[in-house]
Amino acid sequence: MIQAYLDPKAFQDVLERLMEPLRYQIENEDYLGIHLGESGAVYDTRRADMEALIRPLWGLAPYWTTKPDPVLQQTYIKKIVQGTTPDSADYWGEIKDYDQYIVEMPAICLFLVLHQTLWQQETSAIEREQVFCWLEQALSKRIPRNNWTFFKVLIRMTQYRYGRELDRAALQHDLELIDTMYCGNGWYFDGKESQKDYYIAFAFHFYGLLYAKFMAHEDPTHAACFIERATKFAQSYRYYFDAEGVAIPFGRSLTYRFAQGCFFSALIFLKLEAIPWGEMKWILSKHLNSWMEAPIFTLDKRLSIGYCYENLVMAEGYNAPGSPYWSFKFFLLLATSPEHPFWEATPIKPIKEMYHLIKEGNMLVTTTADQSHVLGYPAGLSLVGQAHAADKYSKFVYSTKFGFSVAKAAETYSQGAFDNTLAIAYEDTYFRSKHEVSYYEMTASSVQYTWQPYPEVEVNTTIYPLDQWHVRVHEIVTTRTITVKDGGFSVPLENAEDHPIDCKGRKVVSGDLHSSILGIEGYHAADSVRPEPNTSLYANRTIFPYVTATLAPGTHRLISLVGGEYIKEESS
Repeated sequence: MIQAYLDPKAFQDVLERLMEPLRYQIENEDYLGIHLGESGAVYDTRRADMEALIRPLWGLAPYWTTKPDPVLQQTYIKKIVQGTTPDSADYWGEIKDYDQYIVEMPAICLFLVLHQTLWQQETSAIEREQVFCWLEQALSKRIPRNNWTFFKVLIRMTQYRYGRELDRAALQHDLELIDTMYCGNGWYFDGKESQKDYYIAFAFHFYGLLYAKFMAHEDPTHAACFIERATKFAQSYRYYFDAEGVAIPFGRSLTYRFAQGCFFSALIFLKLEAIPWGEMKWILSKHLNSWMEAPIFTLDKRLSIGYCYENLVMAEGYNAPGSPYWSFKFFLLLATSPEHPFWEATPIKPIKEMYHLIKEGNMLVTTTADQSHVLGYPAGLSLVGQAHAADKYSKFVYSTKFGFSVAKAAETYSQGAFDNTLAIAYEDTYFRSKHEVSYYEMTASSVQYTWQPYPEVEVNTTIYPLDQWHVRVHEIVTTRTITVKDGGFSVPLENAEDHPIDCKGRKVVSGDLHSSILGIEGYHAADSVRPEPNTSLYANRTIFPYVTATLAPGTHRLISLVGGEYIKEESS
């Protein structure tokens, strides 16, 4: 059922509903964390449970500015004080280099800066000192040179707001490091130039706008800089959402789900109309509705690890049971008054170009005329050292209607779930697909890249988008015999219809989703495959069509026409 999330109460109701499964443990157990499950992460259980307790503060702290909850507020204050008191039996512990605790500190900082009067009333000077001493340990620790840099910035921001001594030279050093990751038109890269994903929105800009809000007097130069960059970013980021508010699924940390919308919440918090308030309202209302209608909850109504359903296959190593509550950043907009122009605005459907090249974001975005379907064609994006990096950054196309799949294994084609990519193998086993590229080029009408799945095989691929279709041209040079399989869009297997299109084409249809692929040149046959369960981010069982060929050593050209059509059935 479509809900209209248009006023503060509607958003507050969602937050309250999401918090309900957590409240009992928080309020009635002495433990300074929440143990939500037995799946593990790269950090220990104590840190995972602390994360589950603290991440909801991203939404609760804004919520409490207009709708106080004394019992829950007092409980959080008590637990944060206990967790940061060294002689407490429940002390969270000393901070180490690259510590997960550092990731959770900004949520505490937001609580501190939004509720400064409450903190000073409810804590002693000694307790406040202990909290800050614990936070300040992070300032001397080694961290990744990426979005984590903002964690130190936000700790220093909190120091300033509480009148503590501020190391301005260190703050300036961190801000200058962030500046080195800025690449123009509102876009950053996250540590490496090939890494551009939702962290640009829900980390770099979200934190930058918090800094602009709370440090405008102390550092007007960087405050103005972050505002200018966010304004530019909004002009392209709006293209990532379709008419139903669904964002293009790609990149890492997708389990944070509706954090995809928190950039707009930060604009609202800052009262920065980077795009019209009505457009923001359209996007955020639709976005929240799309997630609340999806089966993203566990049986006891907690947010699950996964994307459109509970799914550990697609998770990263840093996804613990409490990690999905990072999505509560979305609720920053609740720290505004009912008279804010956003709340008074009428939702307006954004006007978009059908083809929009986001050069700094390494993405060519196409939008159907009715904006019901948005497709993103990346080039030059990659990530090393995280699970499913090739699947999340390097497929030929990502779609708001079809999603994408990640591999469960790679020995067989079905295990690899190679939708929307060219999979290559020797002797039809252990397939590899595109990951990093040695060259890429983007225009408003095509993307091109060169890649090597094996030392003996080089592929030059060019993609030409055509509304909900696109043409793929692969020029392959190989010194060994190889099997190639070019996959189309995955659709839910439930009630799917599978149709041959002569001997070199295949079409599968599931409800409103039509996935087609035709071998135009170089392919010998077409078929469909049912990947391993739980490999798609959208459906737990899927099917997709593909075309295939066996290539002898030499030079070859393969051409396919691929369709991922959303065709809404008319109601009778």
